[in-house]
Amino acid sequence: MKKIFPVITVLILLSLLGLIFFQVLWIKGSLETEEQKFRDHIIMVTAQAAEDLMQEKGNMMPLIKKKSGIFPSERLQIELFRPTIIQRYSIDEVRNIIQRAFDKHNIKNVPFEFAIGTTSIIGNEMQSDNYYNLYVDSANNRQVAIPLEAPSGSNAEGITPEEILVIIVPHVKSIIWKSMTRFIIVSIIFTIIIMCAFFITVRALLKQKKLSEIKSDFINNMTHEFKTPLATISLAVDALKNEKVINDRTKMDYFTSIIKEENKRMNKQVETILQAALLDKQEVQLNLKKLHAHDLINSALNNINLQVVEKKGHLETNLAAMKDLLMVDDVHFTNLISNLLDNAIKYSKDNLVIKISTQTAGNLFKIKIEDNGIGMNKETLSRIFEKFYRAHTGNLHNVKGFGLGLSYVKTMVEAHRGIIKAESIPGKGTSFLLSFPLSKG
Repeated sequence: MKKIFPVITVLILLSLLGLIFFQVLWIKGSLETEEQKFRDHIIMVTAQAAEDLMQEKGNMMPLIKKKSGIFPSERLQIELFRPTIIQRYSIDEVRNIIQRAFDKHNIKNVPFEFAIGTTSIIGNEMQSDNYYNLYVDSANNRQVAIPLEAPSGSNAEGITPEEILVIIVPHVKSIIWKSMTRFIIVSIIFTIIIMCAFFITVRALLKQKKLSEIKSDFINNMTHEFKTPLATISLAVDALKNEKVINDRTKMDYFTSIIKEENKRMNKQVETILQAALLDKQEVQLNLKKLHAHDLINSALNNINLQVVEKKGHLETNLAAMKDLLMVDDVHFTNLISNLLDNAIKYSKDNLVIKISTQTAGNLFKIKIEDNGIGMNKETLSRIFEKFYRAHTGNLHNVKGFGLGLSYVKTMVEAHRGIIKAESIPGKGTSFLLSFPLSKG
């Protein structure tokens, strides 16, 4: 698992980066393609508008053909002084013709400006309101110029060829980006989804790795916890077969009591594991009653008093809370206090001192349990309430248990609508602070 996990992470990361890279290339290529298509459309629109302008209104040729009595000099004069496009159309008429050309090519809601001139683009006889400003700022706009020449053989043939129609579409790139906004947003959304899937996958792999380590630690701890009492029971049974022991009632009682105590110890370990399973399934039912917390705390202190004496330690109590009536399950509440006290004894040093105090703060009943044990670093402190997690105490297996005690304590505190916090300094000790809502009445 240690070797496979980094490989999987790197492969997924490379795939994600490659996908994002090609996604960016695709968007860039699509923008260039759309921009080229748009340019082609503007050219076609301009050509269409030029053709419409040439054919929209009849020129002077039909009149010349109808008047058979016109002298040749008059005919030449009419052709030479024929009215230009600028003379035949108003600005609004030209705009309408260009707009119809846009509509014919299915280009909707595109702003444009235009001009018609006979010599140069600047200084035209006809131009729309904002044409000159857009012409000066031509770098951000698309400009197309088409000569206004009549198609070969048409009635308009012969009209002054120097006239030019210029159409400018402002901010073409902005228009292209706007037209592709939907596709870009969808692309970004799918990229974000893939990124989220990547991080969820990595997180799941990390969690599985962590669970695998916890499982290994749990199996090692369980093996050790059961191996010791089983070995003791085996030795006691062998001793009971000895004739000297059989004939000595005192020795029989001694070895029998050892078997009984070790059996009780194994049953307690099994009960702890089963209790953890029930907590997982949320099948633990609390039998809540109005009880005085100080009575339950004193009961827990009595249970661990012998262990403190055996350690040559000292208990200091200061149950100063003025109110201690809580809605609690007496068994589980006593157990959670006992577990915290037992934890203080397990991780103690020489000259063990355990302090337990209570106080009221508003509608809260607060308990503080302090010890002068080995303490914990920040990493251990952040994980002590995790199931099966146990603080490392070196290579020696001098602390027994499955790492379920504090997980059980946190679950029970929360089941009683309470809050638990831990503070610790390595080498100086640990303190647990518990808060429970006081019962009314």
